[in-house]
Amino acid sequence: MNPLKSIHSNCGVFGIFGHPDASVMTYYGLHALQHRGQEAAGIATSEFDPEKNRYRFNIHKDHGLVLSVFSDPKILTDVLKGESAIGHTRYSTTGSGDKRNNIQPLRVNFKGGHLALSHNGNFTNTGILRDRLEDEGTLFQTTTDSELALHLIARSREEHMVDKILDAFRQIEGAYSICILTDDKLFAVRDPHGVRPLAFGKLEESFVFASETCAFDIISADYIRDVEPGEVIMIDRSVLESGKEESFSIGQAEKFKHCIFEYIYFSRPDSMIFEEKVDKVRRKLGKSLAEESPAPQRISDDEKKVAVINVPDSSNTATLGYFNATVKTNRDVKHEIGLIRSHYVGRTFIQPGQDKRKMKVKTKFNTVKGVINNRKIVIIDDSIVRGTTSKLLVELINKAGPKEVHLKITSPPVVAPCYYGMDFPSREELIANQMKGDIDKIRDELGLTSLHYLSFLSLLKSVPYKHSRTDYCTACFSGNYPINIEGLEKMNKHQFDD
Repeated sequence: MNPLKSIHSNCGVFGIFGHPDASVMTYYGLHALQHRGQEAAGIATSEFDPEKNRYRFNIHKDHGLVLSVFSDPKILTDVLKGESAIGHTRYSTTGSGDKRNNIQPLRVNFKGGHLALSHNGNFTNTGILRDRLEDEGTLFQTTTDSELALHLIARSREEHMVDKILDAFRQIEGAYSICILTDDKLFAVRDPHGVRPLAFGKLEESFVFASETCAFDIISADYIRDVEPGEVIMIDRSVLESGKEESFSIGQAEKFKHCIFEYIYFSRPDSMIFEEKVDKVRRKLGKSLAEESPAPQRISDDEKKVAVINVPDSSNTATLGYFNATVKTNRDVKHEIGLIRSHYVGRTFIQPGQDKRKMKVKTKFNTVKGVINNRKIVIIDDSIVRGTTSKLLVELINKAGPKEVHLKITSPPVVAPCYYGMDFPSREELIANQMKGDIDKIRDELGLTSLHYLSFLSLLKSVPYKHSRTDYCTACFSGNYPINIEGLEKMNKHQFDD
């Protein structure tokens, strides 16, 4: 994924039950989900102590990448013991990402035992729920909305744990995919609209859950199906013996509202989300873009073939789709590697007078000048948000001496922020709004020969519809929010993240 993007998925979640190396499997699963959050990582395990005949929870979490947080292998072997675990990679959606208390999994102890939670998404009635719980005497330890679920479960008057969880999530609105670990059970919960992805799989006799199926591949687990929208799946010892999960419902929306940006940008191309291969969808987006906005022709045989290049890495497969569709009718194009991305850049040290963002672009990307020089260039990318990074990238390409630079985007203009678990800038920061939707003005601001966004209609035609209920959340492109957002002003006041 492009680390300079102005949009981020805020979390990746993983859970496993009934495996002797649960923490190690979770560690590798989080590695595969690292693109969904690079700010912090954590793992919690449930361990049974036969001498004391009771369970204990072990947890380790910190700021940083998975590799650095678990750099000492003894953390996995000697600290995070137990046959059940949940994990989390985090990217906060507001300004409290530096608070260690907000790093997940979150954990509480209550009269029903231990409870830990990993959460991807956002609750949209957070302000109302928090005010009510505070009035009832609840003390909050974090500024994350995820903690609300823990308190609602712990305070529920239902007798059984599954009923406590159902009771809690029937009060919560929003977009979420969640793994919950108790002393002797693992739960997976998905919101009734199915906005965020959550996959269900099996590793030998154990059961696993993950935000994306790429986390199954790394540990050789088999994908079974998605957790259904509005479904709560419970795994315990009896399920291991029967081999069949227990399923409950918190309700299901009339139409599912899968996040369409998961296909465009967030998910890895080697994953399956919403029961479809991401690579296949991105190639279709590229093909649709080629049909809408063909590559330019050569003027003469002496002119170099038009180079179609991608912005690494999220537009790689969409670029293949664009090129494969184009070359069938236009032999004047050639697929080239025109941008090289460094995957090993750490902190960028800025000298006085240097442009910080420009230095970040130059340290992470470089041009292949022999590909670009004296040539018409078609760049395929997935989105333009603020436009700042795109402008600097175009400047970098222009310095390599192309004849023309044509930028083609596999999504419509981003015009609205996301309140369902993605980190988008405010409306005022979005270049499409700054230029009042005038594509020519955006083109000129970025320094391009031409600019084309995939149309909204073509986007909707390019994504799969697996079921009669399948539909998509397109709020970032349309401004139409399919899930009610209660107490938005209070949410902003409290500055919740995750």
